[in-house]
Amino acid sequence: MPTKTVSEIIIDTIQAAGVRRVYGLVGDSLNGLTNTIRTREGIDFIQVRHEEAGAFAAGAEARVTGGLAVCAGSCGPGNTHLINGLFDCHRSRMPVLAIAAQIPTGEIGTGYFQETHPERLFQECSHYCEVISTPEQAVRIVEGAIQAALGLGGVAVIVLPGDVAYLEVEAPEPRLPALGHDSAVVPAKDKIAQAAQLLNECDKVTILAGIGCDSAHAELLQIAQALQAPVVHALRGKECVEAHNPFDVGLTGLLGMPAGYHALMDADAILMLGTDFPYRQFFPEDARVVQVDRRAEHIGRRTRVEVGLHGSVIETVVRLLPLLRARTDSAHLREARERHRADEAHLAELATGEAGDTSLHPQLVARLLDELGADDAIYTCDVGTPTIWAARYLHMNGRRRLIGSFIHGSMAGALSQGVGIALACPGRQVIAMCGDGGFAMLLSELLTLRQLQVPLKVIIFNNSAYGFVELEMKAVGVLEYGTELDNPDFGQLAEAAGIKGFRVSDPALLEGVLREALAHDGPVIVDAVVKRQELSMPPSIDRHQASGFGIYALKALLDGRGGELLELAKANLFSR
Repeated sequence: MPTKTVSEIIIDTIQAAGVRRVYGLVGDSLNGLTNTIRTREGIDFIQVRHEEAGAFAAGAEARVTGGLAVCAGSCGPGNTHLINGLFDCHRSRMPVLAIAAQIPTGEIGTGYFQETHPERLFQECSHYCEVISTPEQAVRIVEGAIQAALGLGGVAVIVLPGDVAYLEVEAPEPRLPALGHDSAVVPAKDKIAQAAQLLNECDKVTILAGIGCDSAHAELLQIAQALQAPVVHALRGKECVEAHNPFDVGLTGLLGMPAGYHALMDADAILMLGTDFPYRQFFPEDARVVQVDRRAEHIGRRTRVEVGLHGSVIETVVRLLPLLRARTDSAHLREARERHRADEAHLAELATGEAGDTSLHPQLVARLLDELGADDAIYTCDVGTPTIWAARYLHMNGRRRLIGSFIHGSMAGALSQGVGIALACPGRQVIAMCGDGGFAMLLSELLTLRQLQVPLKVIIFNNSAYGFVELEMKAVGVLEYGTELDNPDFGQLAEAAGIKGFRVSDPALLEGVLREALAHDGPVIVDAVVKRQELSMPPSIDRHQASGFGIYALKALLDGRGGELLELAKANLFSR
């Protein structure tokens, strides 16, 4: 049996798992690891300027490839910088292995320079977090961490003291027996029969579909046809539900439109397929609910569920279909589809603006990115208004992808996620839809983009504000405060960094700029200066929100902001 260092064991094992990149920032406690990578074929250390960005990049790579991705942080601050990105990876169930370097073994517990306790630090954002204290532990801990990340879906952490990385031990070749296996989960027959009986007793059924339908598109269409049910999708399900789906009526929730909202609210029964949609206020109170999820802990935690089916969507739907009664009444579906067509027409109107309006609407930017993007483009989006425009204006076709921090809701992810995707998917067009706040938060990664020269197209929705935060303030009757951003010309900033840059504020010039940017063979930054008072309202406003907006309007008037209220009225603040 050959003798290896602990670093060699780690790199051998992650390479056996198919890993080709480790994202991170160098540091002396990582020297053993990075020196091993330096001497290897088929694996690279991808230098970022902030470890959080490395975690975002690794998570996005894992999402688009379905395989393991790896990031690393040096001891102390390097580890703490990883935390936010790893929370996003873990909550999105992206299989990521994080290597957290630690101070020398003999100094642990002494308050040594840069000392933290990573085994405590990462507990909440990982399935597995263990310390390699001796080289004899290395093989089992590394293999166990990888199996946990892939098998459970999420983050696993290996804590590695810098001195232990150099220690040697006899080690076998890597063995990962569960690599590539995805087991089906099948509900009990009696539960499937109960679900079928419930659905057969109801005339107006709506399907709420999420990311659990990822490999079940054909089965989703079959059951929608059988039930004559409109399909409302959750945001993470957009890329796998929306494509070529004549039953799809859009999103519900804070980012949704009226068709999706009413399709759920008007239903007698809701069939939830692979979704943990969190917003309770968008579920009807009286509808009967069947929920299908391969994670039993999700069932019933968002709304009251009458029949819960612990199972994979494909396996469950295949067994449900023969038990469903034939339906001839499609009135519920037709009404939802008509609303959806009206929603699409309304969105098109908002993207063009009124006659004589020369301001650049963010909706127009999103619409053109949809129209000009490649058939297999991969989009990333920052949280806040870029997510709204991506959700409403991008159309998925079965080949396109949409990646974002849709559960953890972190700012600043889109650019770094785009970097990870561009490295993992060479030849694919990758477009990052960034907010000005999100882009500025990890502005350091502009230099990562320069250094790596991946052909990422970064489109900044620059409204000089934390726009979604302003909307939230208005909804509770608070005057916006602390939300204004004094931004530079991001196009010139990009040029100064050696990256192709554009700045555009004239809607007549936008299409030409975007065409040139998308055609460029390297990285590009487009600073799109968009209208600030362009609010995106949810599909329904409750009485508390209506009261909040009314109080805001009165405060704004008393504060001398009458012109702003006029702008809000033009932006359809109180419409729909």
